[in-house]
Amino acid sequence: MMDALLLSRIQFGANITFHILFPTITIALGWVLLFFKLRFDATGDERWMDAYRFFVKVFALSFALGVVSGITMSFQFGTNWPGFMERVGNVAGPLLAYEVLTAFFLEATFLGIMLFGFRKVPNWLHTLATVLVAFGTTMSAFWILVLNSWMHTPAGYEVIDGVVHATDWWAIVFNPSMPYRLVHMLLASGLTVAFLVAGLSAWRWLRGDRSGGVVAGLRTGVFLAAALIPLQILAGDMHGLNTLEHQPAKVAAMEGNWETRGNVPLVLFALPDQEARENRFEIAIPNGASLILKHDPAGVVPGLNDFVADDGTVEHPPVAPVFWGFRIMVGVGLLMLAVSWAGAWRLWKSDEPGTVLGLALVAMTFSGWVATIAGWYVTEIGRQPWLVTGVLSTAEAVTRTAGAGMVWTSLAMYLALYVVLLAAYVGTLYHLAGKATAAATGRAAPTDPIAQGGERLAATPSA
Repeated sequence: MMDALLLSRIQFGANITFHILFPTITIALGWVLLFFKLRFDATGDERWMDAYRFFVKVFALSFALGVVSGITMSFQFGTNWPGFMERVGNVAGPLLAYEVLTAFFLEATFLGIMLFGFRKVPNWLHTLATVLVAFGTTMSAFWILVLNSWMHTPAGYEVIDGVVHATDWWAIVFNPSMPYRLVHMLLASGLTVAFLVAGLSAWRWLRGDRSGGVVAGLRTGVFLAAALIPLQILAGDMHGLNTLEHQPAKVAAMEGNWETRGNVPLVLFALPDQEARENRFEIAIPNGASLILKHDPAGVVPGLNDFVADDGTVEHPPVAPVFWGFRIMVGVGLLMLAVSWAGAWRLWKSDEPGTVLGLALVAMTFSGWVATIAGWYVTEIGRQPWLVTGVLSTAEAVTRTAGAGMVWTSLAMYLALYVVLLAAYVGTLYHLAGKATAAATGRAAPTDPIAQGGERLAATPSA
């Protein structure tokens, strides 16, 4: 039987898994929308406004679900994890407040102008609203990543009577892992949006919509992905080296390495057996892990057996989910590299994507979600048994009042709701794409207020 601690961890994991899907889209999609708008302002080419009109709806839907799921997640600090705010609230509270004050209010204030202000405000003001909404989503990511990074690599604090107090806010904000996590997450958002934009555009193209907005969106998504994926590989390598320095147990679990030694192979496939302390059916590249992590084939890499206490207590994260999460993330990343570069080559040689590339992009539409979730599982499960590394354990922060039965009930309700909402979200995206395709191929005028506003804006002299 699972106890309240494990169930609460699963419940929070389910909540953050659902929540992270939508900020991962809105963070980068705001900037892609700004690109579409600036291209329209500079050229007057209606295809850029067509792309903007379609994807601003995707942004609005994603933003709404992100806000709702974020509120639900914040409630759990009180219901399931009261020890978190009791012990580290002096740091976590202000950081979350900064996110609301500098980011959420900015987004909420100008989102209405961005969505519905096409025919109500001057063109320059609408463009400015798009800038501020995009900036707000990035600031939101900044503050959330500051707090999350501090939980992994805490700095700038002191503990008095078991309670954490801030001593250096500069050190707290720019803690050792923050720059790496922020860059890694922003690039992950960019790749998620690149494949979402390319995938939905390719789906419309395959259904016969060859309008300028579809082609502009498809080309933008493919070339954006092709540009970002090598940067993400570089950022991931730097992030891994930082993690090796500050969280060696996590890296040992990622690599499935049990003994501290040199000449550590890069394990491509294995079934980690935590009880036997070994890998079964291992397939590996000799010296690969040492070369990647130490830039030396003979480099010494920490092993999981270093993180077992004398009494047998395991002080490292569960190996299998971290090990496999890392491989899923890397595998999807390599697939992104192959598809985006092949697509960029095809679109450089021809204006048309072709059926094979179109189908590949449709299949990769939500690949960014898969890679992001796998990466977050590696990050968060890899921190166990700590909630704040070296300061607060997960067991110390969990609720003492909610029993396993109560957590089971709420977990089941959350999961059922999230399945319905996710299905509705994906279905709505394809409904919007189908509606836009029908309007374009049938030469029917769009009837929604956002599209009508965009057409009026395009007809004004200021546009």
